[in-house]
Amino acid sequence: MLTTEAIDSLFDAELPEPSHWESLYPPRNLPPSAIVTRFGPSPTGFLHTGGVYVATLGKNLAHHSGGSYFIRIEDTDQAREVPGSREQFARAFKYFCIESDENDSNSKWGPYEQSKRERIYHTYARELLRTDRAYLCFCTREELAQMTEEQNAAKVQTGYYGSWARCRHFSQTEVMSRLEAGKTYAIRFRSPDGPPQGSPRRVEFIDLIRGRIEHQDNVNDIVLLKGSDQTPRLPTYHFAHVVDDTLMRVNVVLRGEEWISSVPVHLQLFNALGFSPTPYAHIAPLMKFDGASRRKLSKRKDNEADVAYYIDSGYPSGAVLHYLRGLANSRFAEMTFAESASAALSLSDCGVAGPIFDLVKLESISREFIAQLPIDEALEALLTWARENDPELATVVTGNLPLVHRIFANERQPGVQRKDLAKWNEFRERYGLYFQELFPPVSDPTDPRFAPVKPDMVVKLAQSFADSYRHEDDKEAWFEQIRSLASDHGFAPTAGQYKKNPENFAGSIGHVSNAIRIALTGLTTSPDLFLVADNLGEEGVLRRVRALTNVPSDHVEP
Repeated sequence: MLTTEAIDSLFDAELPEPSHWESLYPPRNLPPSAIVTRFGPSPTGFLHTGGVYVATLGKNLAHHSGGSYFIRIEDTDQAREVPGSREQFARAFKYFCIESDENDSNSKWGPYEQSKRERIYHTYARELLRTDRAYLCFCTREELAQMTEEQNAAKVQTGYYGSWARCRHFSQTEVMSRLEAGKTYAIRFRSPDGPPQGSPRRVEFIDLIRGRIEHQDNVNDIVLLKGSDQTPRLPTYHFAHVVDDTLMRVNVVLRGEEWISSVPVHLQLFNALGFSPTPYAHIAPLMKFDGASRRKLSKRKDNEADVAYYIDSGYPSGAVLHYLRGLANSRFAEMTFAESASAALSLSDCGVAGPIFDLVKLESISREFIAQLPIDEALEALLTWARENDPELATVVTGNLPLVHRIFANERQPGVQRKDLAKWNEFRERYGLYFQELFPPVSDPTDPRFAPVKPDMVVKLAQSFADSYRHEDDKEAWFEQIRSLASDHGFAPTAGQYKKNPENFAGSIGHVSNAIRIALTGLTTSPDLFLVADNLGEEGVLRRVRALTNVPSDHVEP
């Protein structure tokens, strides 16, 4: 063990003692039952849908208990930081209403980026060195890689432990000679009792979701502070979160179940630092069917694993959050959207098996959510999405607000309610036909979509329909015009009559309806024709139908 003087010389002479930080971050003045949770994304990639899932649950627990929820950016792995990830985080936090209650300007428990808490970690690393619970490791990356190869060849557990922990038992003379030679070093944790003797040690702990868990104890001398040649000199996740969760007064840590195997080393660190362990609740991961098997929702394989997919596509955040709450516990799925958004979650609601994330189910929920939005809210949500993702559509919608309002109103009528939209990027495809700026008129009677109606008949139907058109408010009265049009031009009033005696008719009423449908929408299948006409208005209907009547006669084949 190094002398205190030698240890202190490795750090800034002005580095505070632990008591300084513990007085700077006092216990929170909250009710005894209040829960303080944190969400700790790492900017080494995009935010996973599972991250929104965990953050949503954490925020719910905190707020319904009178506690606090905060976001702490865990940016200690700066070599792997992805440019733009922090901006994506901020966008996602806002969109999904999981923004932090606390930040550096309104709270005394910051900073909220780990890279800005460097001196705190140095204090506690120094303390572990002083108490011989840590030591200096001079192994190079190449030496560690070679060690791993040898362990794999010998078919033994990989890691830095036992006889493989080459620097653990260096004398003070051996350490000082390396320091004087300018060797770089990391600071490693000295795991209790050294290498395992006989059967591996076991440890038990309580998980707030899973109950009592027994696991093999940690024997690895993990890295606490990274290489001394790095600036800033930052800790590993294991060390940083134990220090931060304690000082920031977190009292429930929600995180993915992949961290269960790390609990033993975390408990060792709490003990070595003299801290009370923070209770853990390990959330089961979101799963997906892949053929007949199940697998985790994957960043590499699944678009829906990236939260940007939902933002860019325009899924309403309320629909996504409702679905995620339902995955945590099925009772939320049975609630109305408003009830789900305001109901309290209990950790006992959460299962230990990973719930299946089904994009088809989410889309169904999202259709229902959009259909239930008040018209003004739906319009504002559409515009908010379009301004960022489809500026042309935003301009068109802004210039046609009465029309858009009428479209939404018509589709919310009792007995008519349609659920065509699951996300806002579908608006152009579903409703673009109503806007002159987005809909090229169908002006060619030879268009194959009119088949089997001949081009000259297409023109006649369009002319007659326009000449006699009445913009009726009653659906039956409106469709009576189609029946009269069919009868006037020799079409059978029903498909059955036409099929029975095709030689007696020019076609069936369905062919006439199709011709008018194509003229109005450009589609062979569309929403209800009466609804289309009502949305277009009389002027819009006539403009589109008459586009087929302005064709020179020599361009129309009989």
